[in-house]
Amino acid sequence: MPRPTVLVSDLMTSPVITIRKSENLTNAADEMRLADVRHLAVVDAKGRVVGMLSNRDLDRARGRPDATTAQVADVMTDEVLTVKPESHACEASAILLDHKIGALPVVDDAGLPVGIISETDFLRVAHVSLGGDRLSDDDD
Repeated sequence: MPRPTVLVSDLMTSPVITIRKSENLTNAADEMRLADVRHLAVVDAKGRVVGMLSNRDLDRARGRPDATTAQVADVMTDEVLTVKPESHACEASAILLDHKIGALPVVDDAGLPVGIISETDFLRVAHVSLGGDRLSDDDD
């Protein structure tokens, strides 16, 4: 019996929390804390994904001499990998594992963010597969 195809859209968190690359790091940290997330998709003036900012990026930036004035663009990962909602979830998990990253922005054909898929999303699947109860998105 063939396995059902699981798509990124089946697992991703949506909507994704975004931040402009011109924002300061204090605002980024506040946004992460308020949204209770570990990753923000960084967008340009047209709303297209141009980077990712993680809580680890913010932790590293705290030691910078310009930490109070630095912008998201100064510390974000700008060589961002993305997936489409119709991509296979297996492809997304392989990217996370191969590149040792915690999350991928999910974008439409115009590069606009429609969601995010993270390690947590895959852990939810593993949890249920191992016999656990389904967890809500609020259980992060």
